[in-house]
Amino acid sequence: AQVRVLEYLQEKAVFADGEARRIEAATLPRHPIPKSLASVGMLAFVIVAKYADGLPLYRLEGILKRYGGDVSRTTLANWLIRLATQLQPLVNLMRDAQLDGDLIQADETRIQVLKEPGKAPQSDKYMWVTLGGPPGQRSVLFHYDPSRSGSVPKDLLADYKGRLMVDGYVGYDGLCASPDIVRLGCMDHARRYFKQAEKAQPKTKKNGKPTKADIALQYFGKLYRIERDIKELKPEEKTQRRQAESVPVLQAFKAWLDKHHTRVPKDSLTGKAFTYTLNQWSRLARYCDDGRWPISNAAAENAIRPFVVGRKAWLFADTPKGAKASAIYYSLIETAKANDLEPYAY
Repeated sequence: AQVRVLEYLQEKAVFADGEARRIEAATLPRHPIPKSLASVGMLAFVIVAKYADGLPLYRLEGILKRYGGDVSRTTLANWLIRLATQLQPLVNLMRDAQLDGDLIQADETRIQVLKEPGKAPQSDKYMWVTLGGPPGQRSVLFHYDPSRSGSVPKDLLADYKGRLMVDGYVGYDGLCASPDIVRLGCMDHARRYFKQAEKAQPKTKKNGKPTKADIALQYFGKLYRIERDIKELKPEEKTQRRQAESVPVLQAFKAWLDKHHTRVPKDSLTGKAFTYTLNQWSRLARYCDDGRWPISNAAAENAIRPFVVGRKAWLFADTPKGAKASAIYYSLIETAKANDLEPYAY
């Protein structure tokens, strides 16, 4: 690898028109950041290195210096923030296309932003992610907001009509109160509560019987085995198999939950697992109605994982502008990956 300096010479000419004189200049190549020293290739390299490969800007500063480029991390950050302004209209169009789909999966995670007005530097702010769109136009869109309130998904998905898959967070309740939205629950989240309870207690009681968390996990295991078996089927065939195989398992599971939920302390891990699963039951079981709908929100969690991995390296954003720029770049990178496009070339 190497850093090169590219020089563009702009020719100018003076034309005589009688006694009048006029100067014309050759057209320069268009650049997304006027008067910037960064080539388009340089910008693409920095974007992919930070948002796809998780390299913080201070490391990129050192890498570029090794290759012969003396560029400070402050300059790199300013380039990214200025370029994000040019890319915002593209993300807006991607959002419009996503809202035309019939299923959106959503999730949110924490981010630290040091200079968010009215917020302590150590306080949690949030990066929201939505995954969806029509077939062949799938997009993964990130959105920064200092709040985790229900107003955020309401604003993001104000015009959406379709199915929304999320966890049990109450912040989605206001949006899902709309008759145009059908809320789907995430079976992974329910299973996770029982898994935590299973890890926190002995595998078996003294008499050798499995714990209630063990039994619940066996029901989850049956449901997920069915999903693995029907993974390659068409949606119509998936619906038939789920009705024939998954629904009886869900009915037995629900009967078992109803029978045993009063036999465990409510404030125990197992009790919390029972409460969450029963409160979310109608949403959790709804995936069986249509083979196009997933059993869990794993796709949204997988989409947000690159952000979580990158966050461990760069730790925080300095300003809200930087956090919003990061949301734009993660949107472009993850959408490119979702459509089998190589991020740097894209």
